[in-house]
Amino acid sequence: MSKLETPQAGDDHAPDDDVVSLLMRQHGDIRNLFDEVEAATGTERQDAFRRLVRLLAVHETAEEEVVHPFARRYLSGGEEVVEDRLAEEKAAKETLATLDDLDTNDPTFMPQFMKLRKDVQEHARAEERYEFTHIRRSTDATNLAAMAKAVKAAEAIAPTRPHPGVESAAANVALGPVAALIDRTRDTIRRTMDKND
Repeated sequence: MSKLETPQAGDDHAPDDDVVSLLMRQHGDIRNLFDEVEAATGTERQDAFRRLVRLLAVHETAEEEVVHPFARRYLSGGEEVVEDRLAEEKAAKETLATLDDLDTNDPTFMPQFMKLRKDVQEHARAEERYEFTHIRRSTDATNLAAMAKAVKAAEAIAPTRPHPGVESAAANVALGPVAALIDRTRDTIRRTMDKND
């Protein structure tokens, strides 16, 4: 098991077999990618940022399709908790979309990036406190495993870029496949262009 796959204290399941552990691991991966982008320069920063954009996009889509609907339905005050998370996700997607259009060497990139980092970290802490902890307490290992499988399935077909305004499960299901196809085509073109530079 790699360092990034180490279960959090109190986790009873392997990270990919429990939705909370899986998402907590991804939160750790996101923090590490923020560190990597901040520390890197030039093409290494650009590469790390592209990986961060992709991870954030697929991670948030999966949460919007799997975690938030569960929280709305089964957690006390779930509707309000989810609405707060969706507002945070929309704001982060807007900032991420702006950053994705900038060159990582642009002088305005890092100040906006650092604000995004702060906002994403606060959002992750809120999810962990107000959703993940309560999800773990409110369901059994079988449901946690089923939700982990659903998250992985959602991530496999999720868009790889931020799409502000698409924060609900219904919107993701309706628009996600088309956006994912477009995003994955853009990713392939970018990789090809980068190899030819």
